[in-house]
Amino acid sequence: MSTQCAMEGDQAVTFKYSRLDFWFTVGGLFFFLADIALDVVAVVDFYRGGDFVYLGLLLVFLVGSSVLGQVYSWLWYRYDDYQRHTWTERSVDPVCLRVLHVLQLGVYLRYAGVLEVAVRSFCSKKIELVNLSVYLSHDLAMLRLIETFSESAPQMVLMQTVMLQTVMLQTEGWRNLVTGLVVCVTLYHRSLRSFLGEGNKLSPSSSLLYFTWNLLLIFSRVAALTLFAYTLPCYILAHFLCWWAVLFFVAWYSKATFMDCAAGELLYQATVGLIWYFSWFNAADGPTLSRCALYHAWMLLDTGLLCGLACWRTTTRDAPWAGGNGATALSVDTVAIMSGCVGAVYVTGLLVKLLYYKFCHPTLRSGEPEGLPSAEDLEKPLGDSVVVVGDVTDSACQMGTGDVEMDAMFRSAPLRKEKEHKKQPENRRMKRLAQNFYS
Repeated sequence: MSTQCAMEGDQAVTFKYSRLDFWFTVGGLFFFLADIALDVVAVVDFYRGGDFVYLGLLLVFLVGSSVLGQVYSWLWYRYDDYQRHTWTERSVDPVCLRVLHVLQLGVYLRYAGVLEVAVRSFCSKKIELVNLSVYLSHDLAMLRLIETFSESAPQMVLMQTVMLQTVMLQTEGWRNLVTGLVVCVTLYHRSLRSFLGEGNKLSPSSSLLYFTWNLLLIFSRVAALTLFAYTLPCYILAHFLCWWAVLFFVAWYSKATFMDCAAGELLYQATVGLIWYFSWFNAADGPTLSRCALYHAWMLLDTGLLCGLACWRTTTRDAPWAGGNGATALSVDTVAIMSGCVGAVYVTGLLVKLLYYKFCHPTLRSGEPEGLPSAEDLEKPLGDSVVVVGDVTDSACQMGTGDVEMDAMFRSAPLRKEKEHKKQPENRRMKRLAQNFYS
């Protein structure tokens, strides 16, 4: 059964940055660079082939995703009073930082800063560098998640549609896309898990199950959209706009909060609607079981509708996508088998997700934060002394041990500890998402 845990509330959290986390950071950078290389190859291929419609769609995905990521990155810098924690980031002033974001280069500066601190913390193991590495990786994980569903997922639909139309069995490109997509989702999961207590470590089986059900659900959703776009290409945009408008309204009505200004919240809620078009995302406060069940019920119904329309369209003789420009029409039996496989994969993904939530997902409970003393313990005497955490009360200061030096150490030590805690960076935005995810 699922374990119960509590998040550390307003107390400072000491993060762990293991070797596995370091290699995940390096691997995420590798997939990021590989994604850029695949984008360049796809643009060149479409241009050389004269497929300017596909080229235009791809550029819309790439440019739109880049602008969206830069806007988020810039807003977060502004929310944090332009604090720059790494040598790389401090090499530019706020004016140059704004220019870099206008030139679509601000996110790359974040990547360089994260890689710098990750290497430094991996080599030195200093606690402040470890905390800083986790802190910076949180924002980067969220940026990668936004890029995944604003660029990679639509690009996968486009590339698979082209493959079906031209029978180009070049599966390596979209295979890398779907792998990179699910890896980004898994990195986001590890970022959320870092906010839990020491007793709720992320096991390899937990990451594997999370990776598996995301792979199955996202792939089946993308495959259903691909079949629909292949058979009814003129209606895929209308389908997206209608669904996105509904999901945007649901996110707004659910009061999904993440940013620090009203305009930023609307941008975030619109982004949540985009993510929900492809996959479930815990974005609002409160219990999410009923919302998640309702979402998957509607997605399963919509997936069945998309596949059913694709099967129906293949029976018509005047299919505009059949023949011409090297395109070919799939048979009714082929589309029916593919549709059945899509539904089976989606249901399998739901079953794996249930296993994850049953055995591997910690559930946030109300109560005292894990690993910290209760309010009564703060004033409970232990022998001739008093347990003090945080501020030193007047009554505690009045108690003495008879030794002036010991009394001075007794009074000053908790204050020094509190100051050290205050210096530890903590990402309030990701902590809010972690509370939603584990509620």
